[in-house]
Amino acid sequence: MHIELTLDVNDPARMIAFWSQVLGYVVEDEGRFDEPERLYWSLADPTGRGPRLVIQRVPEPMTAKTRVHIDVHVPDIAAEAARAVSLGAVRVDDEPIQEVGASWVRLTDPEGNPFCFVEERRP
Repeated sequence: MHIELTLDVNDPARMIAFWSQVLGYVVEDEGRFDEPERLYWSLADPTGRGPRLVIQRVPEPMTAKTRVHIDVHVPDIAAEAARAVSLGAVRVDDEPIQEVGASWVRLTDPEGNPFCFVEERRP
């Protein structure tokens, strides 16, 4: 068994560029799906450890808060947030949130999908 995440987007090229740079992922299999008109792209962790991220083109824009988001665990949330903003992300909060033994920065990707950079405090 394995898990993959699927992200609905309107502009696949922009979102593939954004997420591949944020996650360090690569476009995996150009021919993975049998599609008469391209709707899906797979981004994969080149180390094989992380879940695949499937980019799915949809016609409608995001209109409501989603109940699922991506948490990306990194050693330096400030640096990663700044890098993501330079790629088109938008910060939700001015300051990191600190709770439950972790700090995180909430952001949205260029199409408004929420995600967080998380830095866990280790004893």
